[in-house]
Amino acid sequence: MQDRKPIELEAGWTFMQNGIMKLRKLLEGEEEEQFTAENYMMLYTTIYNMCTQKPPYDYSEQLYNRYKDSFSLYIREKVLPALREHHEEYLLRELYKRWGNHKVMVRWLSRFFNYLDRYYITRHSLHSLNDVGLIRFRDDVYTEVKVQARGAILALIEREREGEQVDRALLKNVLGIFIEVGMGGMDCYADDFEKQLLSDSAAHYKKKATAWIAEDSCPDYMLKAEECLKAEEERVANYLHVDTKPKLLKEVETEILEHYESELLEKDNSGAASLMRDDKKEDLARMYRLFQRIPKGLEPVAEIFKKHVEAEGMKLVKEVTEAIQSKKEKDAGKPSKDSGSTHEQQYMKTVIELHDKYLQYVVESFNNSSLFHKALKEAFESFCNKTVAGITSAELMANFCNTLLTRGGGGDKMTDDAVEEMLDKVVKLLAYISDKDLFAEFYRKRLSRRLLAERSASDDHERAVLTRLKQQCGAQFTSKMEGMVTDLQLAREKQQGFEAWQKENGKTISIDMSVQVLTTGFWPQYKVVDLALPQEMVDGVSLFKEFYEATVKHRRLQWYYHHGYANLRANFRSKPIDITTNTTQATVLLLFNADEKLSLQEIKERVNLPDEDIIRILHSISCGKYRILAKEPNNKTINKADIFTFNAAFTDRMRRIRLPAPPSDERKKVVEDVDRDRRYSIDAAIVRTMKSRKILQHQQLVLEVVQQLQRMFQPDIRVIKKRIEDLINREYLERDKDNPNTFRYMA
Repeated sequence: MQDRKPIELEAGWTFMQNGIMKLRKLLEGEEEEQFTAENYMMLYTTIYNMCTQKPPYDYSEQLYNRYKDSFSLYIREKVLPALREHHEEYLLRELYKRWGNHKVMVRWLSRFFNYLDRYYITRHSLHSLNDVGLIRFRDDVYTEVKVQARGAILALIEREREGEQVDRALLKNVLGIFIEVGMGGMDCYADDFEKQLLSDSAAHYKKKATAWIAEDSCPDYMLKAEECLKAEEERVANYLHVDTKPKLLKEVETEILEHYESELLEKDNSGAASLMRDDKKEDLARMYRLFQRIPKGLEPVAEIFKKHVEAEGMKLVKEVTEAIQSKKEKDAGKPSKDSGSTHEQQYMKTVIELHDKYLQYVVESFNNSSLFHKALKEAFESFCNKTVAGITSAELMANFCNTLLTRGGGGDKMTDDAVEEMLDKVVKLLAYISDKDLFAEFYRKRLSRRLLAERSASDDHERAVLTRLKQQCGAQFTSKMEGMVTDLQLAREKQQGFEAWQKENGKTISIDMSVQVLTTGFWPQYKVVDLALPQEMVDGVSLFKEFYEATVKHRRLQWYYHHGYANLRANFRSKPIDITTNTTQATVLLLFNADEKLSLQEIKERVNLPDEDIIRILHSISCGKYRILAKEPNNKTINKADIFTFNAAFTDRMRRIRLPAPPSDERKKVVEDVDRDRRYSIDAAIVRTMKSRKILQHQQLVLEVVQQLQRMFQPDIRVIKKRIEDLINREYLERDKDNPNTFRYMA
């Protein structure tokens, strides 16, 4: 078989050039027939033959170089002249058209020269035919027009920012060239376009922001800023590369938000404080959305929010304090009553409303942000721990709960659900109070009063509050209160047992008597007095004692008469009236069944009470709203020389009245009890810490004790120091001999 005659380089290349020229004409839109399958096969076969001939007729290297030169020739003769004729948007259109043609040319020529890709290029680790085509366009076309094209693109973007409609598809297509010529990398796009885009964008928005901040209110400025950021995001979505988004938005945010944040937030009559004052929740939500985009951008907003809430709270404290003081001055000389109670109740309602309002801000406008929850907490802690007309918030809260939970109090006008909701809100406010132990003691005192007087509006409400308090402050916080509620149920059962015992044993007394037997450890400490009871009551006490000793072993009864109640019928001239009093008041009033007139000294001797108790009791029944006894002289102070008589002329529109309890300084007693308990708690915390640590520096010991106790109260550093000294004296601790600021635990 005869060998095939080799194809000479020039002869073969001349044939290939004809095919390339045919392709060029088609690309230029000139009249030319399309390639047929036969044309394609002949061109492919020519290259194949020229690359597979035996040396020296293997022209693979020469054909590879001439393949490259074919692109350069076409670009030099056709592409660049066409591009140089166009400017601005027209340049971009021509560039995109030429880029499309170039890719078609690469696709066809790489098919013709395909055999090079398969063997020669692989063996010599050269650029693929496709890459060679891209490189030629990059080096010959892109390098020349990139600056002009970039300027045209940026000009269109600027026009779009000013509100004009532009051809977004064209921008996307041309920017695609910047990306594709990078051949898998983003260097061309980033260096040749993106850097300038970011620089121009910063300059554009710097100019805009300068004008806006001078002319617009804070809400108007924020609207424009939000629209701009949204427009830039759309710009990225429509024609910029996704990698540009964070960089572009950062430039815009820096220029329109970060640089002007302080000025914007503090704008007169429209800044953050004004928006809060005017309840502009939507604007505040926009402010949150905008400033969360910049580093630490929300911190100044949260600080303004905190100061605003704090100012509102302090304003409320001041107003209520002044109102209570004013009412006290107005009521001076009038019958004694709690002149501040109405204002105190309104204060608590307003605090709850204030919390609801600003919690709604945090949830709705500030996206439930922990930063704003913290700001709200700090603001409420600041003013909720202030005293209102000398009354602590702990006491005010306890009083407010008492009003809601007492039959005939504020809760009676509300539905059960509304009472539950209000109590839930009060308990949540307790989180802001530093003296939680003080609240607990005041609440326990009022709870005991409600339970003992059977004035509690609802057992369900009582238990619900205790459950919430337990969740908020722990089981130890409510253990005694829960014990009181349970204890009272047992006391009712004990009373039923007493009644059954009376029937079984045929025992009777002249009065109806109910006794509540309670466990000392659960209830507040009460003063014990040796009251000289009327005979009717003495008979009842003796009978109950007999029953108790017969049914209960190893327990001793202690009677607390100040907390007992009696129902009396007083026969006045106008009509008989049923009077509810406490046991001590009843004991004094019953003296006047036998005597028309008694002196203070005589009353004191007969009831066997100390002066201070007698004076308070007589004041409550002769100088207050209900003057059951008449006093000589007729004034509002009780003196030893006063004479008392039954006031038969007394009248009231009601047929049943309740005498107010004798006034007592309960607040002082509660504070003293809490101070005593705090000393015990501090001692326990010091010993507990030292027992585990053995040796500790003074400062570290104080710090750890504060951390242990601050959930219930904020311990005074001076008191901690005194307790440390006391424990040293009691030989629980000792000072280090070499360092007096170091303590050792003495086992």
